[in-house]
Amino acid sequence: MANKSSSDNNQNKKKSSSGGSVWSLNKVSFYTLCVVAILYLVAMILSLCGISLKIVGALQGVATAVVICIAAVNAWRFVKNKPVVWKVLYIIVLLVVLIGIVIPLVV
Repeated sequence: MANKSSSDNNQNKKKSSSGGSVWSLNKVSFYTLCVVAILYLVAMILSLCGISLKIVGALQGVATAVVICIAAVNAWRFVKNKPVVWKVLYIIVLLVVLIGIVIPLVV
């Protein structure tokens, strides 16, 4: 009986510790998404008011960069304990995303 209760306590600790970190990550992701939405909203309002396109483009660029950074951090947390092939895939995907952002700005 004592063994069962100690194993139950260990399982409860694992659930609460993993649940706490996931809740924090979800919370940070939500608030980051709110900030990005505000940046896009300000960019839309400035665009409708006829304000300089450079300012609007900069705000949209910052919002996009924030979203990519959050997604990249979460993706790395997913692949860091996986085999090397997952890490290589992560780097390739991240490079493709960055190139996909830079090429339209250059051309």
